[in-house]
Amino acid sequence: MKKPDYIVVDGSSYLYRAYHALPDLVTSSGQATGAIKGVVSMLKVLQRNYPASNILVIFDARGKTFRSDIYPEYKQNRPAMPGDLASQISLLHKVIVAMGLPLISISGVEADDVIATLAMDIQADNKCLLIASSDKDLTQLVNARVHMLNATKAEVLDTSAIEAKFGVKPEQIRAYLALLGDSSDNIPGIPKVGAKTAAKLLNEYATLDNIVAHADVIKGKVGENIRNNLEQLALSYELIKLKTDVELDKNLADYQPEVSDTTALVDLFTRLEFRPWLKALEQAPSDTAVPEANNKNKLKYRQLTSDAQFAQFIAQVKHQQAVSIEIVTDSDKYMQAKLIGIALAIDENTAVYLNLVNS
Repeated sequence: MKKPDYIVVDGSSYLYRAYHALPDLVTSSGQATGAIKGVVSMLKVLQRNYPASNILVIFDARGKTFRSDIYPEYKQNRPAMPGDLASQISLLHKVIVAMGLPLISISGVEADDVIATLAMDIQADNKCLLIASSDKDLTQLVNARVHMLNATKAEVLDTSAIEAKFGVKPEQIRAYLALLGDSSDNIPGIPKVGAKTAAKLLNEYATLDNIVAHADVIKGKVGENIRNNLEQLALSYELIKLKTDVELDKNLADYQPEVSDTTALVDLFTRLEFRPWLKALEQAPSDTAVPEANNKNKLKYRQLTSDAQFAQFIAQVKHQQAVSIEIVTDSDKYMQAKLIGIALAIDENTAVYLNLVNS
């Protein structure tokens, strides 16, 4: 796949992964921040590695989903979210919005369903998508235009990688997971059917319908368990199905990145005590208007966040006789200073900033 036009981030997956991976970071006022720092760090890496891609971040909404209407026991065995994690969600959302990234959370469905819907819309627009998540349920979406990124392992999964990993093709993943069940979501599956058995059945019979049709000839305990749990298997298959027609609050084309809100980020990073990121922001050119001497013209820096924006500015530069450049570093000691950004201006009204900070 070429470089993705869109990267859809499974924010809920990132949230839990960051919470369990990072130490218990707490501010001087007692606010937990580890999950926030982890998620934002991963988003910054994505921005750096895929500067031309449109990044969208998806979170589960609060409350039950339609799957609970189908099966009231769905996810009933999950423990409540830890309090120190729950306290970080609202602040994390504010940081993401201040970064200029579209954030989507739709009531009544899960983040996976929103991602599946976006995947359909993006492909219909003849674009390519990279799903940033470690959730195996989303692997059923992988095809020639949709790949998955496991950020923790820095691996991109295409159709061949999915088949190598699970032993089945992406279009068989839904049946594969239905056979296995999922204890974390309280999806029953078929007793005593593990990953190897599920893959073997699908390699032999191809589809779940065909497995059910041949249930009478499948030998041993596996065949017996399938025959005794056909309704349970059908339920599991329905629960694992991803909804692809979620009603979104915007059209796909309207989910576009915005210029980051430096003022909001400074306030949030100060509150969260993220000093390195705060220092980088404070030493960057101001994103607020600076009055000129005659008070008629105002200089405003616009941060460039994509290759397309940079190319557009360079096209403007080519027609200028002079360009003003300012190097921004993290120290006034030039022997130790590290470059964190470059500010460029082509006239008294047009200036941009390139943020070169990696984390």
